[in-house]
Amino acid sequence: MYRDFGTIFIFIFMGIVLVYLPLLIQKLVAPNNPNPDKLATYECGEESEGSAWVQFNIRFYVVALIFLIFDVEVVFLFPWAVVFNDLGLLAFVEMAIFLVILLIGLAYVWKRSDLDWVKYNVKYGRGRYANLFQKTNSGQEL
Repeated sequence: MYRDFGTIFIFIFMGIVLVYLPLLIQKLVAPNNPNPDKLATYECGEESEGSAWVQFNIRFYVVALIFLIFDVEVVFLFPWAVVFNDLGLLAFVEMAIFLVILLIGLAYVWKRSDLDWVKYNVKYGRGRYANLFQKTNSGQEL
């Protein structure tokens, strides 16, 4: 019984060693001479502009999450398609129900216009941009 735990402890120890040993060797062997060019932010060969803490529009994340959800769900179709002939009618009905649920989800995000990259339903901004286009007394925009 103790041999089983010994094997587990050896695997845990080797896992830790195999992670930290290369990091230690790199720290000892690699040259360390930082300069401003090496410490600058590198973005695909382009000079970086502005701060790295720019807030992106939430639509980037929403579209990415919707893509991931549908992409992961489609992965379930491949094993089913491989053994489709062996499973019979019940598996076909279950997959049809699964696909109908996916299509309902797609219709829902399409109806909410979450798939639109740019939304044009706001004439003037909201929140901190609400005062961007104020009207003066003469009716002209500032």
